[in-house]
Amino acid sequence: MNDRRAALMAREEATFPAAHPRCAELAVAARRSLWGGVPMNWMTKWPGAFPVFVDEAAGAHFSCADGVEFVDLCLGDTGAMTGHSPAPTVEAVRRQAASGMTLMLPTEDAIWVGAELSRRFGLPFWQFTLSATDANRFAVRLARLATGRPRILVFNWCYHGTVDETFITLRPDGSAGPRPGNLGPPVDPSVTTRVVEFNDVAALEAALAVGDVAAVLAEPAMTNIGIIHPDAGFHEALREITRRHGSLLILDETHTICAGPGGMTAADGLAPDMLVIGKPIGGGIPSAAFGLSDEVAARVRLELELTDVGGIGGTLAGNALSMAATRATLEQVLTDEAYARMIPLAESWTAGVDAAIAACGLPWHVTRLGCRAEYLFGPDRPHNGSQAAAIDDFATQQLTHLYALNRGILLTPFHNMALMSPATTETDVARHTAVFAEMARELSA
Repeated sequence: MNDRRAALMAREEATFPAAHPRCAELAVAARRSLWGGVPMNWMTKWPGAFPVFVDEAAGAHFSCADGVEFVDLCLGDTGAMTGHSPAPTVEAVRRQAASGMTLMLPTEDAIWVGAELSRRFGLPFWQFTLSATDANRFAVRLARLATGRPRILVFNWCYHGTVDETFITLRPDGSAGPRPGNLGPPVDPSVTTRVVEFNDVAALEAALAVGDVAAVLAEPAMTNIGIIHPDAGFHEALREITRRHGSLLILDETHTICAGPGGMTAADGLAPDMLVIGKPIGGGIPSAAFGLSDEVAARVRLELELTDVGGIGGTLAGNALSMAATRATLEQVLTDEAYARMIPLAESWTAGVDAAIAACGLPWHVTRLGCRAEYLFGPDRPHNGSQAAAIDDFATQQLTHLYALNRGILLTPFHNMALMSPATTETDVARHTAVFAEMARELSA
């Protein structure tokens, strides 16, 4: 298969620039002032000689500078899960932008958003940030303050934004160290963090029994190394063990909000001490939040004179524009009715990919969580991060992405994920199914 893959990749790489001459010109111009020719370095990971430059986006589609239209199944890797520029959010932003965008003072919208997050996730108290990374950082700081303990625990190959403590992995010999690609870590993360495999209850028990872990920071299901579902009973064990050993439980629902309006916390009846949510709640405007239980709020005392220099907060956090956008998005876009459309579309996407894999005899599989789905390059569903990482195949990933891109389909660049928005249609899903089936046939021929 490797020779066939290489030949297909060469063909697709030759096809791409010819279809995007204006994007090629912009890529040359970008290299004069942007490091790596992109506004953020990870954009260099897009397949092809250069990324496409977006001209306009609406709903589940966008067009590039060359006028080529794409079905967007990436949707900002959850940041645009609402679809691009949903009308209620746009109207709220337009209205608020005309009357003040950032003030370092609260607005009434913040009260509504806090109450709505409490309704959805069950935690009574909320604070706002501009990214889930910051929300995770602040939650970790509060956990250390509340418990007096120095370390956190994460699961191997987790994803929690750019939080330094989370860029840790288990080496083949079982020791912990920096993740591959961890740039300039302030300290070896094993100094600050314990790491175990997802779904490994015995390892979790042993790590927390040491007594120095302030909090377990976890996604309810792993999402950034492929979707890895929790085993039956895992969350019950996680909650019981953290309580017994005096460690707080922080659930990061930033990606798993795909499971429903209240994420997996509501869908599965989970009971975290703190919860983080980001990316989609602002409908494309930067917004994120973290919630605290009554008990954690009571244990955390911030000295008034020093509360602005304690490492929690930001001058733009909770700004009026973000709060207006978040209120409109939660009230009118990411609704129960929207999920009732989005999840069946993901089921249809999954069925189409699964049928193509089976028809071509490829040793791959597809999995789904709510309105999010993706395929992995191995026959068996991974049980933990190490197993998922072992079947990752960057060369094949680059081919599948470029093949789709050349046919008007955008997938998430760092894995093979597709996300459904309220604006996604059955026609969009069917288009991907046809393109994926074509690619699978060519690759397996």
